[in-house]
Amino acid sequence: MEKKRGLGRGLDALLGDSYGTGEKTGGQTVRGGIYEIDIDTIEANPTQPRDEFDEDRLVELTESIRSMGIIQPITLRRISRNRYQIISGERRYRAAKAAGLKFIPAYIREANDNQMFEMALVENIQREDLNPIEIALSYKKLIDEFGISMEDLSVKVGKNRSTVQNFLRLLKLPDTVQFAVKQKEITMGHARALINLENDKDKEEILNDIRDKKLSVRQVEEKVRTLTAKKQAAAKPQGNTLPARYRSIQDELGRKYSTKVFIKRNLKGKGSITLNFSSDEMLEEFLNKLK
Repeated sequence: MEKKRGLGRGLDALLGDSYGTGEKTGGQTVRGGIYEIDIDTIEANPTQPRDEFDEDRLVELTESIRSMGIIQPITLRRISRNRYQIISGERRYRAAKAAGLKFIPAYIREANDNQMFEMALVENIQREDLNPIEIALSYKKLIDEFGISMEDLSVKVGKNRSTVQNFLRLLKLPDTVQFAVKQKEITMGHARALINLENDKDKEEILNDIRDKKLSVRQVEEKVRTLTAKKQAAAKPQGNTLPARYRSIQDELGRKYSTKVFIKRNLKGKGSITLNFSSDEMLEEFLNKLK
């Protein structure tokens, strides 16, 4: 069951006539309207980007709704004559049910599966409701399952390409590190510093240091550079005839770019500088640093 409720002038100005499906009520088309929807006719979004809800915050929201009602309507799509699916606002929906509400204010929009997932993702990102791993998984799903290009995805979520790539790189981290990001034990900055380490065991050891010693992102970056330099030194072939000055430059470049760097030079002064990278994203990051 749905009952029409008018938009306030402020919301109407923000959303405009394009926000709404053109639901027909009493023979007239209504755009930009808020409806009172029977809460029992609503179901959750199976592709919800957010996979965890803070129980304490949910309880707080439930008490707020009991006291003041729902301030911001949720957004739904119709899936049958009297059934709706949540596009955005699942936390408000859960709290409203817990508070005993029979009806919930909602916008109703037309959206296919792809559009619904995109809208849910974008709203959650704009509200900063998703943790970095949830964002990364959502980006991956849009690319892998919905066939959205990196360029289109960047436009849709309002982020530049390198930012999107940085989120996706988080998925290459071990599960223990990803879980620490989700639990807010470490920041995305900490996680990005760990990505350049080749060995998962090294990543997990530094993760434990972050937890135990409360290391800053800068401290983690320094630990990664130091560890990388040590491994590079150990991997160098014996009897290196490169002059000390150039070995120093080689080591400095390795620390700066967190990768293996090799300088080759013959007696005539000709040679090459080689920097290793393990992925397109790492190459992009290196090129950005050169700029």
